[in-house]
Amino acid sequence: MSETAPSRTAPLRARAEIDLDALRANVRTLRALAPGAALMAVVKSDAYGHGAVRCARAAVEAGAAWLGTATPEEALALRAAGLPGRIMCWLWAPGGPWREAIEADLDVSVSGLWALREVTDAARAAGARARVQLKADTGLGRNGCQPEDWAELVTEALAAEAEGLVTVTGIWSHLACADEPGHPSIAAQLGLFREMVTHAEGRGVRPEVRHIANSPATLTLPESHFDLVRAGIALYGISPSPELGSSADLGLRPVMRLSASLALVKHVPAGHGVSYGHHYVTPGATTLGLVPVGYADGIPRHASGTGPVLVGGKWRTVAGRVAMDQFVVDLGGDEPAVGDEVVLFGAGDDNEPTAEDWAKAAGTIAYEIVTRIGTRVPRVYVNTGEQA
Repeated sequence: MSETAPSRTAPLRARAEIDLDALRANVRTLRALAPGAALMAVVKSDAYGHGAVRCARAAVEAGAAWLGTATPEEALALRAAGLPGRIMCWLWAPGGPWREAIEADLDVSVSGLWALREVTDAARAAGARARVQLKADTGLGRNGCQPEDWAELVTEALAAEAEGLVTVTGIWSHLACADEPGHPSIAAQLGLFREMVTHAEGRGVRPEVRHIANSPATLTLPESHFDLVRAGIALYGISPSPELGSSADLGLRPVMRLSASLALVKHVPAGHGVSYGHHYVTPGATTLGLVPVGYADGIPRHASGTGPVLVGGKWRTVAGRVAMDQFVVDLGGDEPAVGDEVVLFGAGDDNEPTAEDWAKAAGTIAYEIVTRIGTRVPRVYVNTGEQA
């Protein structure tokens, strides 16, 4: 049975509806695009703001074989919530919870000798093998082992494996420009990744999975799929890049719908300043609506004067600056009722703005729009079970 959505006119200050059926459908779409590879559902940063535990469960139900997080704390929280199966985490700092990760049966990423030595020390203390994935920097220039240091990392990892302290379960990397079709770095990174895998395997590494494909690569680069693809933003129904097409073009459905309730509607005369700095002054007598969310809730201040909302079936624009807890829209003389719904973004089915529209308004990317929605905004999960 699916959960019935609470009334969208309920007098909540704000709400983020998370459609788990849409998420499951996106998982199935992505799996179909990479039929020869397993799929990792990336649920870092609280599932890009959607809620990690609920989204992880839905993704696994739809066939995701792995879960992925950035930090070990995120991965440990999933395990503590009862999520079974393979969970990988990759962003470590010295002194991290290596032993806890080993005892929770997580796959951990290693990009250099310091991390390999810390995880082997933790494995020795725990009396258990660590599951380790070696990360190669093939050109992104962030985390990952440089090619000139790769042989040393592989040699030491094999020695730790021979000692019974680790099992090397994977070799992986990350693409820099997969969201820019035809970018020359894509072929260069794939070629270097193959070389680094070949070197490691030639030395005796037997990885369970080799992976480099992120969301845009999963969608457009079948040659990058290898054994596992890592779906992040696409899992949540958002296009990784306008250059690749819209969500609908890619067969994806946005999962989050953000709305609020009008907190005040009032008449004001011409020449009335609105919000801090009076960057908006009413051009004539009008009505103003107060929307009780602001940058403390994740509404980007950079969208002051440009952010779109849907009120009473019409698009409106943020009037003046977005404040910490609220912003104003000029209703042009219309008089919706206090408590009526304001839709900031959704799937676009009812002519509402999308996260991509807010990204354009704020000069950023849709990833940031959904991820930054704060904890003051309750997540309301709908379609929590598979439809009959």
